[in-house]
Amino acid sequence: MKMVASSKLHHAQVQIERMLPYESMLEHILKAFLASEADADTIYEKERPVKKVALVVFASNSSLCGGFNSNVIKLMQQALSEYEHLGKDNIVIYPIGRKVAEKVAKLGYRSAGDFTALADKPNSPDCITIATELGMLFRTGELDKVELIYHHFKSAGSQILTRKTMLPIDVESQLDEDHERDLTSTITTKKAQEYLKKHKRSSSEREGEEVKPLNDNFIVEPDMDTVLGVLVPKLFHLSLYTALLDSNASEHAARMVAMQTATDNADELLRELNLQYNKSRQQAITSELLDIVGGSVNN
Repeated sequence: MKMVASSKLHHAQVQIERMLPYESMLEHILKAFLASEADADTIYEKERPVKKVALVVFASNSSLCGGFNSNVIKLMQQALSEYEHLGKDNIVIYPIGRKVAEKVAKLGYRSAGDFTALADKPNSPDCITIATELGMLFRTGELDKVELIYHHFKSAGSQILTRKTMLPIDVESQLDEDHERDLTSTITTKKAQEYLKKHKRSSSEREGEEVKPLNDNFIVEPDMDTVLGVLVPKLFHLSLYTALLDSNASEHAARMVAMQTATDNADELLRELNLQYNKSRQQAITSELLDIVGGSVNN
């Protein structure tokens, strides 16, 4: 199972690696545009009193991955307790994964549908469908806030449980996120966990970098609302897809750790049993020798 999880983790890392250039470029474009245009304003950035909320929770369909699912469910329950005053009718949950779907049904909260297939086979079209639905509900006032709960994949040995607000969009916080990842290794060791610290650049190196100026001479066609209506939704489409890929990779990494731990525990138990067996065998041999010696002396 560890070997299977390792293979799946490699494929998940490749998916994230292919997505990152698009993510970086889209965020750079949005950052330059919003920073340069004073008139750039969108309904997706406007905060309002929270009366109805949606939680998109990412877990897995299967077990044997350590505390991966239980940690996500605990954080979801913590979020639900914070919104308890709204009432269950005003909270809707998008459960990505069978484990969280079962927990939602047990707690009696409203589920937005069945997304178990998406947990096993992440794909962008389904994420766009969900994000479009959430954007429409937010735009029409049927939702006031949308949150994501998932594991952020840093490396094979480090996954960070994350709770992030998707709507309303806080552009600055999303653009300032740490996108540095280790997508080359599937070794879940302490060395892999400390990858970011070892590869963190010094402040002197950063000061020596050439600063890229922002282009403040945009010609907006056909108009500002149309451009923002296309560009900003793409950002939270991408946020949803990124969270799905992060969760998928984190699941396989957690399963690798769990299977390695189980193997180590079994080996340790086997060593203890062998030692106990050898001690018992030696005691039996010693007892037989004493009986023989004692019998010969009596004779």
